[in-house]
Amino acid sequence: MRSPRRLSVLGSTGSIGGSTLKIAEAHPSLFSIVALASGSDWQTMVKQARKFKPELVALFDEDAAGLARDSLRGTGIMVQGGMEGLLEAASTERVDTVVSAIVGAAGVLPTFSAVEAGKVVALANKETLVVAGHLVTAKAKESGATIIPVDSEHSAVFQALLGQDRNAVRRVILTASGGPFFGKDPEFLAGVTPEMALDHPRWKMGPKVTVDSATMMNKGLEVIEARWIFDIPKEKIEVLIHPQCVVHSMVEFTDGSTLAQMGRADMRIPISFALSYPERVDLGLSPLDLAAVGRLEFFPPDPEMFPCFDLACEALKRGGGIPAVMNAANEIAVGAFLDGNLEFTRIPEVVRSVMTTPPRIDDGTLAGILKGDQMAREAARLLVEQVGETS
Repeated sequence: MRSPRRLSVLGSTGSIGGSTLKIAEAHPSLFSIVALASGSDWQTMVKQARKFKPELVALFDEDAAGLARDSLRGTGIMVQGGMEGLLEAASTERVDTVVSAIVGAAGVLPTFSAVEAGKVVALANKETLVVAGHLVTAKAKESGATIIPVDSEHSAVFQALLGQDRNAVRRVILTASGGPFFGKDPEFLAGVTPEMALDHPRWKMGPKVTVDSATMMNKGLEVIEARWIFDIPKEKIEVLIHPQCVVHSMVEFTDGSTLAQMGRADMRIPISFALSYPERVDLGLSPLDLAAVGRLEFFPPDPEMFPCFDLACEALKRGGGIPAVMNAANEIAVGAFLDGNLEFTRIPEVVRSVMTTPPRIDDGTLAGILKGDQMAREAARLLVEQVGETS
């Protein structure tokens, strides 16, 4: 029996992080929790730390780190704060596998640090490849890091490509649920509230990702991620809406055959695959009942309903620092919508406006990209304020 894989879970208090810890708890002989990292939820972090007894706990918020440190005093668990703490959790020599599940661009630096340290990176933070895919993949080749996708769609493609000739790939087809508003008329979107956007019909995710699913920005980000993680031209990546969420993605080959990966809509499946690859873990889930599903449907995305998807594809086509600009503007717009300060239909308007007159970004360095990210955020914040004043 192999020794347990030593895990660092970045974003442990979120949806993906929580599912990761449940898998580790159910399989203690396979996984050992060495480090936990998160943003500011110190109460949840303390509970996790007391249960899993990691060597290191890191919280980006310094005040939260202080509270966690006080609560964990005497346990022997080291508590660090700020970005320095996140970077330590991502790169410590005592860890061999890093789960990158911090939401948004906040996860870029820690994920890059894990790649730079040559770790196996179970990647759920798609923004890392959206804003700096060319730098991250180049660094992985240099350091020997292995990036295994956690997103169900990219996990499906990863599995379909195992043992295949990459030169024989005709196209990669990412599937999308369509979110809560698939099949509605565009006029319906004018009255969408945060509660409606967060009511996803199939998946249980964090609020930001769930809103991105409702706008289909999430699928646009995944197109950009797929371009980098599989080193495939954007022209070979397509998207189909698949409401049943059974086929998680497909790969079509030049001989006309198509390999599809299917499974339940349960994130524990791709998470466990990324953690245990090339082995598989028995999760005790009931089998997929295709007879009960009854039918599998596929539809092209409607650009009138989902303009955010087209904006992400445009960002990939334009290249350079534009994907980072697009992502930053979207994060600000989605946050404003969730806070009740921006209408749902204004999310793509804010993103489009920032992309139209983007800040100049030095995309040759990570520091340059992150500086541009901050400038794009400021531009988006100003737009949100202006929209609020005129509405």
